[in-house]
Amino acid sequence: MVEPRIRPVVRPAVRSDDDALGALDRVTWSTLHAVTPRPLPPYGPFFDALHRPEDFLVAELDAFGDPGDPGGPGGPGGIPGAEGREDDIVGYIRVARPTALASNAHVRQIQGLAVQPWARGRGVARALLRAGVLHARNQGARRLTLRVLGHNAPARALYEAEGFQVEGVLPGEFLLDGAYADDVLMGMSLS
Repeated sequence: MVEPRIRPVVRPAVRSDDDALGALDRVTWSTLHAVTPRPLPPYGPFFDALHRPEDFLVAELDAFGDPGDPGGPGGPGGIPGAEGREDDIVGYIRVARPTALASNAHVRQIQGLAVQPWARGRGVARALLRAGVLHARNQGARRLTLRVLGHNAPARALYEAEGFQVEGVLPGEFLLDGAYADDVLMGMSLS
């Protein structure tokens, strides 16, 4: 069965999104994409000096869940799996400068992309990625880069479909759950 598409509202993150984004990070953590240890309680704040709200865009369902389907059975907008989630953030993307160096101030890097498990495969990641590209362009960036684990085929396929190209591979860069994983470097020109 093909899941119905979701057309989320994508907006800049605000400090009050901290708890929701922290919870999303914990529910989506997986060695499919994460190289950091699993988050364990007590949980700290999501935002900190290195992870500022202005570097994040969030995707959420609008008041009807889906602007193209304002009613129906199930959850908001008739989206199965969205029951009771009218105000939930369904995903986020982090677009930030890769370094503080003036020599690469023209580059932005995707440093995180997460989507609620129930909302995957419904267009949320694609909407966030497209909004992230626009966000980087609006900041004057000329390049957008990212790093993705070699075994994360769904993410790699999405990035390639949206115009990213593999620019390098660091073989066996990470040891995750006893297996070595490649770090795939991807990028695209924004000019």
